[in-house]
Amino acid sequence: MTTANRSGTYLSVLVILSSTHLLNDLMQSLIPASYPVLKETYSLDFVQIGMITLTFQIAGALLQPVIGMVTDRHAAPYSPVIGMMFTLSGLVNLAFAQTYEMILVSVALIGIGSSIFHPEATRMARYAAGKRQGLAQGIFQVGGQTGGALGPVFAAFMSVVRVFGTKVGLN
Repeated sequence: MTTANRSGTYLSVLVILSSTHLLNDLMQSLIPASYPVLKETYSLDFVQIGMITLTFQIAGALLQPVIGMVTDRHAAPYSPVIGMMFTLSGLVNLAFAQTYEMILVSVALIGIGSSIFHPEATRMARYAAGKRQGLAQGIFQVGGQTGGALGPVFAAFMSVVRVFGTKVGLN
């Protein structure tokens, strides 16, 4: 069992929450990082790319306050896991999408996953903070910002793997 220091701060819980925030935001940031591949693969124009962004952002932004209101009334400690499952299903769906419509459904799932993840994960960070709210929020945000920064790097890595695989006959 994790013990808190004198300030009542559970640093190990904050590090775990920060790590899950990293994973969540990494998966989200793969969407814009994959625009060049999506544009080329599906012959999309900039309006269609914009619609992908709009769908993702609306699903993530408009649902998040609703989820927050629900979790304010009824704590849902497993909602970050449920959110991550939505996000993962959206990414898997995106990887196998055959149509533009499936791309839109995929990014909507990722946005919904993010909107489910953030309210309760933020609340957990606040509870684990004890008297050190600023430190706790900072640790939690480091995970999200790092994940957002790593997404494009992962997308670039996957593009290199894809090109290399094609050149050596793996695809």
